[in-house]
Amino acid sequence: MANASTHAADSEALRLHDQLTFRLPPYTYQITRTENGSFYSVTNGAHTISAPLGWAFGLGESGQTYVLERNGTFYESRVSYYRAIDGLDFTPGAPRTASPTLEDALGRRMLYAPETHRCFGCHTTAATTNNRFNLNRLIPGVTCEACHGPGATHVAMMKAGQKEEGIASIMNPRRLNPVDLVDFCGTCHRTFMDVALSHTSGLANLRFQPYRLERSKCWEKSEARITCLTCHNPHQPRVRDLAAYDDKCLSCHRSDADSHSTDDHRGKACTVSKNNCVTCHMPKYDMPGMHFKFTDHFIRVVRKDEAYPD
Repeated sequence: MANASTHAADSEALRLHDQLTFRLPPYTYQITRTENGSFYSVTNGAHTISAPLGWAFGLGESGQTYVLERNGTFYESRVSYYRAIDGLDFTPGAPRTASPTLEDALGRRMLYAPETHRCFGCHTTAATTNNRFNLNRLIPGVTCEACHGPGATHVAMMKAGQKEEGIASIMNPRRLNPVDLVDFCGTCHRTFMDVALSHTSGLANLRFQPYRLERSKCWEKSEARITCLTCHNPHQPRVRDLAAYDDKCLSCHRSDADSHSTDDHRGKACTVSKNNCVTCHMPKYDMPGMHFKFTDHFIRVVRKDEAYPD
């Protein structure tokens, strides 16, 4: 999460390319690297709009989208960088047809303050303080105070040896009840309410992990309620060894063949295997246009040739 955004000048993807080009007739898009940073331009052959890239949103494992400012308005770039193709393609959600004007072709305008605040609020820290949006004060990426709130009092107390008071003075999401905790993560990763309000259906909601998790029987039937923190430690890099998650599954789903639900083991045992659970029960899907497979957090028994369950 610390790499959720960076200044465009510090983007590894942009540093590795002097020029990136994408064609959508009659427009040509280019991101060009210079001594002064990377510039984003779109031309129809007769006229060109160019502006410096301000921010790179996204770690870059799958892709990276760019934010620029022109005439006081923020824009989300019409095209994004994708590692799998080592090049540019449409930004997720962007229209795949040519825009009627060069200005519209540049990208999606962030015309409303709440939208700008939310975009930067999920990808940076302290972009909005005291209800005021201030790019000069923000910290790139999701850092401590993004989740824990203001920490000056906490730091002062801990330095003074007042450990209990220091711990109590900071917001700790782990202390939230399961529903509130998943909603807390869903502030950025999207909840059921986001899906309902935006009418986001099909594979478009695959990356709404809290929403997908809350559809699972692991969520519905477990009194303890599995949460995001059950499997993920936000203070450490994501665990990529899929077998490492087996212990999480087997803590509820007994590993012996004749298991029965008990207070400690609420789920039935898998009749197929107790290894690499997530490879079967949390399948990966290709997101259209994103050149990457994402894990579905709707934990379930997946049937052969089953369509994506919305």
